[in-house]
Amino acid sequence: MAQTLLAVLLVVAAAHAAPDLARLRDFSWLKQWSARWNGSHGAPSPLWLPLIVLVACALVQAALQHALFGLPALALGVLVLFYSWGPRDLGADIEAVLKAPDSDRRHAAAQGLRPVPAAEPLAFQSAPLVEATFASALSRWFGVLFWFVVLGPAGALAYRVVQLLARHPSFAAELDAAPRARLERLALILDWAPSHLMALTLALATEFDAVIKTWRDYHAAHGQGYFTLDLGFLGALARAGIDADVIAGDGYATDVDDPLVELADAHTVLRRILYVWIALVALVVVAGWAS
Repeated sequence: MAQTLLAVLLVVAAAHAAPDLARLRDFSWLKQWSARWNGSHGAPSPLWLPLIVLVACALVQAALQHALFGLPALALGVLVLFYSWGPRDLGADIEAVLKAPDSDRRHAAAQGLRPVPAAEPLAFQSAPLVEATFASALSRWFGVLFWFVVLGPAGALAYRVVQLLARHPSFAAELDAAPRARLERLALILDWAPSHLMALTLALATEFDAVIKTWRDYHAAHGQGYFTLDLGFLGALARAGIDADVIAGDGYATDVDDPLVELADAHTVLRRILYVWIALVALVVVAGWAS
């Protein structure tokens, strides 16, 4: 677990210090592989693609685990986690919106916050911006981080492959409706645990009562309970948490209608959540050493 913590710290620092390195996250190999897979006669379900990636990466991971005091395994973890992070840099996308010189370029930059590139254009309003930013944070940061901690590099890479195949237009457009629906369901399954952990951390990082009340109200209104693949609660909780945090921070309720104020606060809160997650991993490492 100490190796996992070190890899996470190195990747978070690299992503923050050198966002231009995001250009190295090239998944053209997956595009070619997916095209050949879908084009072959009698090809099995595309769900096999992430499974093959998971198994192949896990085998390499296991082979390196005890070599040279674990240094090759650490290097693999850093490289795979950084490669799976994103692919676009969320912090850079947020800063592009906040620093845009005029409304037209600000609105254009905001489209980069959409979790699904082919989705409808994003309205430049507080609620849609906050929801899109949190959804993007789930797929770009927290889903990758969760599965990296649980399964190592293989988990992070498999998560990214599923996200691309299910939701990126250049991949999903090549699939028929049935396999695309199965991949989307798998993507939701993989997002279930990290989205709920994000929600709990959001409550701790902002206004606990406001977030928990919104969480209860959302599930009561939809009548589905907590154990469903309806992850729309995260957007509702994000709005409640950011609104409460903005009001608590400066005392002006009118600022919840300012998209730039809310987006800047969402960026700050997401960093808080990320630091809490890293702190939890660190606590597990310290507990392991103490025992």
